[in-house]
Amino acid sequence: MAEPRLATGIWVSAYLARLGQANIPAYVLAHGDDTAGAVMVKCARLDGNADLWRREWDLETDTRHWRLTETGPERDIDAAIQRERGFDPDLWAIEIESREGRTLLGEDGL
Repeated sequence: MAEPRLATGIWVSAYLARLGQANIPAYVLAHGDDTAGAVMVKCARLDGNADLWRREWDLETDTRHWRLTETGPERDIDAAIQRERGFDPDLWAIEIESREGRTLLGEDGL
């Protein structure tokens, strides 16, 4: 049975609030579909580098997990987000600023 899904707009609002409580600056770079858009999270490390996170299906367990999919110069991560937005205009992109790479993904049910 498929896991219940929360509307993306609600999830993004809750995620931004949780980041705010942890004093982690975050911004919406691209507003996707409020109901069912996928989400990418860019973590800018403030040294010119960044990490890119995506939620992906684990086919063995039929669950979704956050996975670090790319690390590198921030301009390369920005280009990857732009490419994905070209394929999927419903995609959300969120940017976090954290020298330590804290995203809170996978914590507290995120």
